[in-house]
Amino acid sequence: MSESAGLRVGVVGCGYWGSKHVRALRSLDAVGTVCMIDPSQERVDSLRRSFPGLESYAHLGQALDAIDAVVIATPPSTHKPLALEAIAAGKHVMVEKPLATSAADAREMIDAAKAQGVVLMVGHTFEYHSAVWSLREMVRSGALGDLYYLDTARLNLGLYQHDVNVLLDLAPHDISILNYVLGAQPVSVECWASRHAHRRLEDIAYLRLYYEDPKVVANVHVSWLDPCKVRRVTMVGSQKMVVFDDLAAEERIRVHNKGVAQPETEGDLTQAPMSYRYGDVVSPYLVFNEPLSIEDEHFTDCILTGMRPLTDGENGLAVVEVLEAAQRSVQQRRAVDLSEVRGGLDVPELAIPRQANRSASREVL
Repeated sequence: MSESAGLRVGVVGCGYWGSKHVRALRSLDAVGTVCMIDPSQERVDSLRRSFPGLESYAHLGQALDAIDAVVIATPPSTHKPLALEAIAAGKHVMVEKPLATSAADAREMIDAAKAQGVVLMVGHTFEYHSAVWSLREMVRSGALGDLYYLDTARLNLGLYQHDVNVLLDLAPHDISILNYVLGAQPVSVECWASRHAHRRLEDIAYLRLYYEDPKVVANVHVSWLDPCKVRRVTMVGSQKMVVFDDLAAEERIRVHNKGVAQPETEGDLTQAPMSYRYGDVVSPYLVFNEPLSIEDEHFTDCILTGMRPLTDGENGLAVVEVLEAAQRSVQQRRAVDLSEVRGGLDVPELAIPRQANRSASREVL
């Protein structure tokens, strides 16, 4: 790699997410060249109209001599073989969520990257979102009081995937948000899922994640079969409540100064059973830079400096373990302890990366 010429990065899979990575990577000073890797000439030609002059390859193996790093934005079932191929060639790798479709595959990818001494990072984009950083700070500072519960909803009509169900497609976003905001991983998982429009893949699911420290329960609702597009996180505490609506062009976060309390004279049936407090609704200012751009810049920073990615392989594994426990819960109709699927790897303390210096468009992720 010639650092003076900049990093050479290949993007495998030039569909919806891959095209966004191509655009983001081309804007980074650390990146010298970006190439497209996709067997579909139609997708390549479509993207080349926006970015003329980009080199393209039909398959990863053809591009390995021309790149230093790779972003994998292909269907989840292909993540492991593509990542292992790139890692074996000594290339740094970022994999879109989920890192893999099983915890065993994720661990194999982590071990391979360690053996080769290359960066392995997962695309948990919301951990680079300023609104999610704000949620985490509210929890850490105790601004909400004692946490009662958390609730997330990620709903839409489609897009149906061909190789994974709605759990593996949509839930990684919310699981990574919850783990990041709480600074912890759940100890057990319950999940209910069902198939409706698709004969083989579940298209609606409800997860319940039990955390021990802090001791709180989080509910996750994901669906490909809903009339409304929803991207919402709600956190309810004893002092305040907060809603993060990622579809809101402005006021993505709204903090509600409201709550309930039992009367001091408990047992007095002449008193109302609960008292209600209503206060102001505040929308804190957020410095919003496009999370995908911050994520891609962090990937290149880790390659050039050798620092550990904030969303490294272990971070990706933590989410995949929850997904695997959820799948087992659906199959066996019981709560599944994470120790049943956990491999004993430590997940490092999460932090906030430096923000990109440039402003970016307010894209809906």
